[in-house]
Amino acid sequence: MPDDARAPAPPVFETFGCRLNAYETEAMKALAAEQGLGDAVVVNTCAVTAEAVRQARQRIRKLRRENPNARLIVTGCAAQTEPETFATMPEVDLVLGNAEKMQAPAWARLKREEALGGAGGPDLIGETEKIRVDDIMSATETAGHLIDGFGTRARAYVQVQNGCDHRCTFCIIPYGRGNSRSVPAGVVVEQIRRLTAQGYNEVVLTGVDLTSWGADLPGKPPLGDLVQRILRLVPDLPRLRISSIDSVEADPALVDAVASDLRLMPHLHLSLQAGDDMILKRMKRRHLRDDAIRFCEDIRRARPDIVFGADLIAGFPTETEAMFLNSLKLVEDCGLTWLHVFPYSPRKGTPAARMPQVPKSVGKDRAARLRAAGEAARDAWLDARIGRTERLVMETETRGRSEGFAEVVLPAPRTPGALVEARIAARDGDRLLAA
Repeated sequence: MPDDARAPAPPVFETFGCRLNAYETEAMKALAAEQGLGDAVVVNTCAVTAEAVRQARQRIRKLRRENPNARLIVTGCAAQTEPETFATMPEVDLVLGNAEKMQAPAWARLKREEALGGAGGPDLIGETEKIRVDDIMSATETAGHLIDGFGTRARAYVQVQNGCDHRCTFCIIPYGRGNSRSVPAGVVVEQIRRLTAQGYNEVVLTGVDLTSWGADLPGKPPLGDLVQRILRLVPDLPRLRISSIDSVEADPALVDAVASDLRLMPHLHLSLQAGDDMILKRMKRRHLRDDAIRFCEDIRRARPDIVFGADLIAGFPTETEAMFLNSLKLVEDCGLTWLHVFPYSPRKGTPAARMPQVPKSVGKDRAARLRAAGEAARDAWLDARIGRTERLVMETETRGRSEGFAEVVLPAPRTPGALVEARIAARDGDRLLAA
């Protein structure tokens, strides 16, 4: 190589949103590396709220200032649902669809264009189209075969499902992710075998609508069958965790696995969204308030150490104070510990955006009240851990995560990724302190 030649810098990747987006960023990194792509900035966006889109646009402007000569590519759910929003930004060179970002030919094309255009920059596109976004509803595969998983030494995340067949009135995600599609069980099991052989002590199953896994596969196996198959066929895996589920779709095999196999972590994050029947109907959810309460009671009887998290939306259109109080009381009635609370955010093109809106200030206040209730429930649960011995997977040398998903700080360093036991001595805010 001549002395004045310069090897291209590796692409810079920025990720917004969920664990699945983070998983797909890792897959994109691998695809870019296979092609030798350089001098590019790739922003993987989230569309779940208008605020997420605003933050992505703000970050794109900063990334352009920091990387004036790089090719700036925007992809992800927001790029899929509103490509023109990003294509009209002068900082953006290319908008890439959610399906295209996971396809090797798309990255090979980017590399060819890089070779033709040199280092990159706004003039690279030339006569090629700025928007490369196809109909996501035509997608029939996931990216589950692309990488074995991602994460720190503490745990690996494995995508088993993508997309969603449901049409909740507030949600734009199906239009960014497409219809539900599943990774075959055999592929998932082989991935987890490899991860376990690599030394991972905890694996997390991820997806957009995880409990719909299998509906598009031969025989329509439910998620519980996949979970039981993993536990049976990967006996050396110490800890299996599942991410957010829709409780109304939890099948008997899944409930049985939670109840009977201690390697399945006693922590379930539930997609509840609200605790009032009228609001749930207007959201076009598939459960009612009593269904959620009954599910939590049944699981707790089967596995007394279970810990529940939940997604809840405050200030949904038409929500009255009385309706909100039903959601607030759900924290106690379901015994929720870890809350993800969102003030309602209208998304253009969704039915809820056309409903009578609750003032933003009211939604913001109700979200704060929900968070306060969640923090009180969390603190009470953490206080109850004091004096107990918790089994942890170490996330760093001095911080581990309990089976119930509590963060625990240790006084002496341990090996990241290791499984350890620690006696809890105190609580410090939202963390536990080990003796």
